[in-house]
Amino acid sequence: MTTALDQKSRRPQPSGPPPVVHAAALLWLSAVAAGVFETVLAVGRELSEGASVIDLLPGAGLRVAVFTAAVLLALRMRGGSNWARLTLAVTLGVFGTLSLVVGPVQWLLHGGSIAEAAAGADAVAWLFTISRVLHLTAVLGAVTLMFQPRANAWFRSA
Repeated sequence: MTTALDQKSRRPQPSGPPPVVHAAALLWLSAVAAGVFETVLAVGRELSEGASVIDLLPGAGLRVAVFTAAVLLALRMRGGSNWARLTLAVTLGVFGTLSLVVGPVQWLLHGGSIAEAAAGADAVAWLFTISRVLHLTAVLGAVTLMFQPRANAWFRSA
C-alpha cells in the first residue's frame, strides 16, 4: 500500500534552482547592469570635462573585469556552485558594497549636505544617484536571497 507521503517522495525533483536562487542571480545581473550604466555616466562626464581616454582606460578596464567576473559567478551560482555563491557574497556582497558606500559616507562625514547636493544636482547626477541606489539594493537583495533556507538546502544538495 502506497501512502500519499510515499507518492510525494517519488515525484521527480526539479532540476533547476529554486526561485530564490534564480531571483538572486537576476539581481546580480541587475547590479552589473547598474554598474555598467554608472560607468558610462562617469566616463562621459570625465570626457566632457577634458579627461583623455588613455587616462580612463585603467579604471574602465578594472570595471569591465569585475563586471565580467560578477556575471560569470552569478551564472555559476545559479547553476549550483556553492563556491561561486560564497565568492559573490564576500567579494561583491561585502567589499563591493563597501566600495559603493564609502565615498558618500566620507562625503557626509566631511560636512556634505544631502539637501545641497540635491539642489545642485543636474540630470546626470540624478541618474547616477538613482542607479547607485538600485545597484546597492540589487546587491543587498541578491545576498539575502542567496542565503534563504531554500537556497541553503539546494546548495547543500547540488
